[in-house]
Amino acid sequence: MSGWPRLYAIVDAERASCAGRTPVGLARAYVDGGVRLLQLRAPGVDTGTLVEWTRGIVDIAAGRGARIIVNDRCDVALVAGAAGVHVGQNDLPAEAARDLLGSAAVLGLSTHDAAQVDAALLQPVDYLAIGPVYATRTKRTSTAAVGLEAVRQAARAAGGRPVVAIGGITLEAAPAVIAAGAASVAVISDLLADDDPVRRVRAYLDVLDG
Repeated sequence: MSGWPRLYAIVDAERASCAGRTPVGLARAYVDGGVRLLQLRAPGVDTGTLVEWTRGIVDIAAGRGARIIVNDRCDVALVAGAAGVHVGQNDLPAEAARDLLGSAAVLGLSTHDAAQVDAALLQPVDYLAIGPVYATRTKRTSTAAVGLEAVRQAARAAGGRPVVAIGGITLEAAPAVIAAGAASVAVISDLLADDDPVRRVRAYLDVLDG
């Protein structure tokens, strides 16, 4: 996947609702701000609704040079025309996801420690995520924060494959995460920190791309 963006915006349906926004509306704000890589995450949402949201975001992204990744759901990505899928350690295996999606799709895999990073690099994935870098309350998990050293180790091991750092990342911390070797930072809650996601995205792009 060429032109990997520094900012990977995660559109979390629950967080969007708490902020008084729809996932499609939030994705539009992120794209308006300059985001070019987004992931839609909506666990527990019925398939029909998820397809509708994904199609709406794909339509927004298509005219702006942005790409939309769907969390976990290969079926939704295929039906809605998304660019790819992100899977976790307990989701559909990466090999099976690749078989379903084909070689052109973007496929990412979550990792949480060095052993999972090593295993991920043997899988047919385009990028791997490492985290949580810092403590986070957005995603319910028992995984402890891995810190910047885990980002450094993952980046060294990846051999040029993009490493996405995720978990508790803030505007202030983002430059250090990139300096540790991450290709991009995946951000959820902090993009909603000041009730103006367009402005917040632009602030991230300023510090990451400036």
